[in-house]
Amino acid sequence: MASSTSTSIQRLLFPPSKPQRRQFGPLSAATRTPITTPTPKTESPAPVDSSRLEARVEQTENGYWVLKDKYRTGLNPQEKVKLEKEPMSLFMEGGIHELAAMPMEEIDKTKLSKDDVDVRLKWLGLFHRRKHQYGRFMMRLKLPNGVTTSEQTRYLAGVIAAYGDQGCADVTTRQNWQIRGVKLPDVPAIIEGLKAVGLTSLQSGMDNVRNPVGNPLAGIDPHEIVDTRPYTNILSSFITGNFKGNPTITNLPRKWNVCVIGSHDLYEHPHINDLAYMPAIKNGKFGFNLLVGGFFSPKRCEEAIPLDAWVPGDDVIPVCKAILEAYRDLGNRGHRQKTRMMWLIDELGIEVFRSEVVKRMPGGELERAAEEDLIDKKWERRDYLGVHPQKQPGLSFVGLHIPVGRVQASDMVELARIADQYGSGELRLTVEQNIIIPNVENSKVEELLKEPLLEKFSPEPSLLMKSLVACTGNQFCGQAIIETKARALKVTEEVERLVSVPKTVRMHWTGCPNTCGQVQVADIGFMGCMTRDSEGKVCEGADVFLGGRIGSDSHLGEVYKKAVPCKDLVPLVADILVEKFGAVRRNREEDE
Repeated sequence: MASSTSTSIQRLLFPPSKPQRRQFGPLSAATRTPITTPTPKTESPAPVDSSRLEARVEQTENGYWVLKDKYRTGLNPQEKVKLEKEPMSLFMEGGIHELAAMPMEEIDKTKLSKDDVDVRLKWLGLFHRRKHQYGRFMMRLKLPNGVTTSEQTRYLAGVIAAYGDQGCADVTTRQNWQIRGVKLPDVPAIIEGLKAVGLTSLQSGMDNVRNPVGNPLAGIDPHEIVDTRPYTNILSSFITGNFKGNPTITNLPRKWNVCVIGSHDLYEHPHINDLAYMPAIKNGKFGFNLLVGGFFSPKRCEEAIPLDAWVPGDDVIPVCKAILEAYRDLGNRGHRQKTRMMWLIDELGIEVFRSEVVKRMPGGELERAAEEDLIDKKWERRDYLGVHPQKQPGLSFVGLHIPVGRVQASDMVELARIADQYGSGELRLTVEQNIIIPNVENSKVEELLKEPLLEKFSPEPSLLMKSLVACTGNQFCGQAIIETKARALKVTEEVERLVSVPKTVRMHWTGCPNTCGQVQVADIGFMGCMTRDSEGKVCEGADVFLGGRIGSDSHLGEVYKKAVPCKDLVPLVADILVEKFGAVRRNREEDE
């Protein structure tokens, strides 16, 4: 059995040796509930000295924003790298072409060019895998709302196919693609190819705004509140300057996440974003209440809090720009673990922070929040995997489970073909690392379900597999302490042989404390660490988290048990499922 399990996991994660218009759902007043999101911990912070509210950055003649001289002390290493050379120059001034023409051996001879490939290229969405894939890069795309096309998917498949067993792709927890195996000399041509199919990787790493997340069922959901696609698209266009670069917001103190909520299901996880747009009506006009400050980091995790602000739907960009500029101008740039926006909010207090946002709004005005949002707090989150009717008569969407988000080039080609043959040539990526095929004619559903690819990417996975999430792990990521994707699958398969669960249990794996796998929002989370086994030998392990919740009653999970050797996780997880999630042991089930 173990051999069979290992073989199936290898097939999922590694390539074969040979190629093979806004709409608002009607809601009664009874379904609208007051905002009950967390409030700031410090209601009455100490008065803020006016000198603290002086902008720490200034714009240069060439349009970039840099730290003023008097604020250049006590900086973290990443800030020093930005000061030494403007990262966006690699894109906006064509520096990538010169860099791509240099051999890696030549690049490594100087700190400046080495920092180019290891740090500054992240502004172009390129991450050097120096530790595990020297000379190769992961490229992270911008994919607002997770919406992509068959043409785009085939292009990306072609890119990774050229790299053989070094190339693959992952669906991420921010609804976008990451492709792997990229070689630096190929980057200029790849960037041009992306542009030709309407994609970009620009500003998707480091101290930039990450992929705007929205409802994966936007525009097709019979129960949606608002179609999030127009908002996420315009946000992405603003962020990237329509693919040309937007240096106004590329020198943030740290990364920054944004989402637009479109359904009662809160698929977008607003509580873990730096800015979340919550649909709300005020004075009969549609708009959004704003939550700010949600984030994960190795030293601290916090849920987003209300800004006590509402904007009409047409003002999504002005308020986003104002918040980003307040963060850019005033955020700390010292200790890297204390540079996320919530640290600034804590320091200033929510009202002072809000006043700084107001200063940067057109006309210097920002309305207070609507008393009610449009989220039904009693709504039971729906499962989007499988076959479901769309709001459009005669059409359905089909949610496919992508085990831990990993796909090969051949998979992407097949997904593109299926989207064309059965749907409208569109695919939707989700934050749980799955894929939705929308706009399938009901008469074609049965035929689609017979496609061989669906044996691998099932529309009806098991209750433990369907919400399984895993970060990249140390197969590729230099920061990961443990291997995650293959282990997540293996542990889950072994646990499934021990127990039967009555409902979905969300399990997330992350290879290190950076928690890209978002273990704090999981029912059961696993954060990689090194530990010692029963014989005292050093081995890979995990801190086990419990209690994470998503939805209107969101809650961040906490450590349940620290430093568990990975080889001891299966019985522990089985016990947790029995004791806390109503699972039944298989031997007992068989006896009954």
